[in-house]
Amino acid sequence: MAEGPIATIIRNKLTAALSPTRLDIEDDSARHAGHHHEGGMDAKPGGESHFNLTVVSAAFESQSRVVRQRTINALLAAELAGPVHALSIRALTPAEAE
Repeated sequence: MAEGPIATIIRNKLTAALSPTRLDIEDDSARHAGHHHEGGMDAKPGGESHFNLTVVSAAFESQSRVVRQRTINALLAAELAGPVHALSIRALTPAEAE
């Protein structure tokens, strides 16, 4: 299945900043359809509001899990402030991904 425009933006930003050896982007929005979250938000029709990411990059060497998550959240700040409601992140070094 082709990526939507938000997934493509996520892929481009993470690829440019982290040069990942693996980058999996899963649109998990359908699983959240009809769920009400704090503030009344739920998955929007058409998806691209909830994502599961797996990012494998040497850029994460010597970084704690928290720093890795913060790095990705900072790179995707514009998307998290707008169309992306939830982001699940697995950020690994190449050795951790083996």
